[in-house]
Amino acid sequence: MLTIQCPTILVTREGTEQIHEKVLDERPFSVTLNDEPVGSAMVLPTHLEEFAAGFLFGQGFLERNDQVLEIRVCQDGRIDVYADVLVRRDEEMITTSGCGGTGKIARRLLGEKLPELSSMTLDFVQLGELVRGTLAASDLSQQTHCVHGCGFLTKNGFQGCFEDVGRHNAVDKVMGAIILKKFTPGGAIYTTGRLTSDMVLKCARMGVPIVLSRTAPSSLGLEIARKAGITLGAYVRPNRVNVFNAPHRITIG
Repeated sequence: MLTIQCPTILVTREGTEQIHEKVLDERPFSVTLNDEPVGSAMVLPTHLEEFAAGFLFGQGFLERNDQVLEIRVCQDGRIDVYADVLVRRDEEMITTSGCGGTGKIARRLLGEKLPELSSMTLDFVQLGELVRGTLAASDLSQQTHCVHGCGFLTKNGFQGCFEDVGRHNAVDKVMGAIILKKFTPGGAIYTTGRLTSDMVLKCARMGVPIVLSRTAPSSLGLEIARKAGITLGAYVRPNRVNVFNAPHRITIG
């Protein structure tokens, strides 16, 4: 179950009434890499393998190639990842703009060479498919008003959507799906969260050419998109997109 029933008292001008509301089930999970603890996060307990792989990618422990050997989700709130990498312990880390200030990335990631992007384009039929597919992925948002979604579309159509309490976690799950070979990176991402630097950087490092949001980018998010050549769109709806960078990938036809 991803929600719990919570009794509440509804107070209006007409008086009070006891009702029940659905509340999102948020849980702490720690992530280990090759038996070494590397971090933890508050997560919606679904698609935890994708989350762990994407979480490690976002912090710079994993790359986008075939490094993951095994992922185990344990009953005690721990996710063990085994990969063909060395755990770096001496890196300078930057606290990101994630809610609560819990997210971190290695500073070196800001200066690394970024991969080449595919020549994928997105028309308004595909845009509508991506937006509607993301928003209709489940009824958790309508039930709880406490969830972010991140959808992914390739030239083969809508691939799926991941949801979480945090916008960063939802994007991490898409990154993890790519690392685990469930999606290919040459596609378009649509997130209900804002596009801050670390959100855009994850997509740039993964080689995602089109990054879209229902809301807004930050200045550093836009700077990273320009450096990577990413098509960055904001305030996206099925029939409109405000393109901040590289509009050539958005076609009208």
